[in-house]
Amino acid sequence: MVELKVRGGDAAGWSGGAVVLLLREEDCRSVPEVPCRDAVKELAARKDFTGKTGTSLRVPLLSGGVRNLFLVGLGNGEDEACNAEAVRNALTAALREAGRHRCESALVPMAHLNVGAGRPFGPEAPDWSVVVGEAAGLSGYAFDKYKERKEDDEEGPFALREVLVPGLDEAAARRGMTYAAAQVAARDLANEPGCVINPPALADRAQAMAEELGLACEVWDEARLKEERMGALLAVGSGSATPPRLIRLSYVPRGGKARGKVVFVGKGITFDSGGLDIKPASSMTTMKGDKSGACCVMGILRGAAEMKLDVEVHGILASAENMPSGSSFRPDDIVRARNGKTIEINNTDAEGRLVLADALCLASEMRPDAIVDIATLTGACAVALGNWRAGLFSRSDGLSEALLASARRRGERFWRLPAEDDRIAEKLKSPFADLVNSGQRYGGATFAALFLGNFVDRAIPWAHLDIAGVDFMEKAWGVYARGASAFGVRTCLDYLASL
Repeated sequence: MVELKVRGGDAAGWSGGAVVLLLREEDCRSVPEVPCRDAVKELAARKDFTGKTGTSLRVPLLSGGVRNLFLVGLGNGEDEACNAEAVRNALTAALREAGRHRCESALVPMAHLNVGAGRPFGPEAPDWSVVVGEAAGLSGYAFDKYKERKEDDEEGPFALREVLVPGLDEAAARRGMTYAAAQVAARDLANEPGCVINPPALADRAQAMAEELGLACEVWDEARLKEERMGALLAVGSGSATPPRLIRLSYVPRGGKARGKVVFVGKGITFDSGGLDIKPASSMTTMKGDKSGACCVMGILRGAAEMKLDVEVHGILASAENMPSGSSFRPDDIVRARNGKTIEINNTDAEGRLVLADALCLASEMRPDAIVDIATLTGACAVALGNWRAGLFSRSDGLSEALLASARRRGERFWRLPAEDDRIAEKLKSPFADLVNSGQRYGGATFAALFLGNFVDRAIPWAHLDIAGVDFMEKAWGVYARGASAFGVRTCLDYLASL
């Protein structure tokens, strides 16, 4: 991760690589008191920059101690789109550009945005310093460790090392940086290819993180999985040369005093070929990211430990590689999950819900205050919501509302979808077992959530986060670089911090 310092302080006499100005349309009609005001007035008068949403402009400056002026448009200040999420995305993109243009320092004045109710950082959004920390922490991310010639080599590597924001609450900004660092760590792991990260290697990474942060870590190998009746997880991993693993991570506050206990469960399919129901070649690309849920859970545990939250947090990572071979599980097979329920396999490419089934049984046995699972589970969710919003399924209104509130604060878009439906539930029935693992084409995301619900104690609030549509970005935008997004890490950390 890029070492970047974000600080508050006085901008008087500041000189450096870049001034970054986030401007609304009204700011271009009547330019506020900001650095480089004369240049902004001239650009606005010529209509070179109007402040419209999504627009940006870089202006090289040769005088006044500033080498570059970066202008980013926030749109109409009265629009719903002009909010903290827009500011976070715009600032991340601007700092990314500044860093790629060899600017080592940047000044970001924001006082002109904090005017009146309804503004991005008005009274209803007091954590603007956290937003700045997130933006700064995510701005320098790129997964290029395997490139001999780094991306954007012609402009040089990301050079930004310091961001000055007058009026910044530095403690709050550090919290935002911690959110970002947790997400970056999860992205790095999710971006690793299947030849590097298989289930045993994922377990090694988890153990190394636990040693670094003082977490408890336990790994169940295939012998222990059999002993623990994890039949669904074992079935999914049966076709691979690398065996499955179940990984348990635990963070307990010092002194043992915790305000609550939450278990996060992550799908950790290190590569998904589809198994015997093999995917088309084009659909296998990016399937290294099918472990994103497990990587997100590791990021959440990292963030909880670094923030020293007074909440007991556990992570269960169910990891396997879904490959075709003579030993693979087959369509028509019947497997038994940890809670004794039997599952008829009618699609080996619906494997994620199988590994989660055993893990959710284990999570329920821990009797937590809440269970949250994170998984790249269904293409149906992506069809329903697109590539910018994830699905949230829950039988608990209270847990749903808490997670959605955290998602709004952190700018990660979730939409609540049905976790229960009596008509779709009919499709779960099998003539030969308790359940089938895959249903008809329609309602596939809810079918998967209903399936998972069979392995969670109904007395425990539970949420299922389906991030299949948002786990991988084809190009950089806002807070996202190209590649794995680790979508949901910041939302879940905010949720824990708010308990």
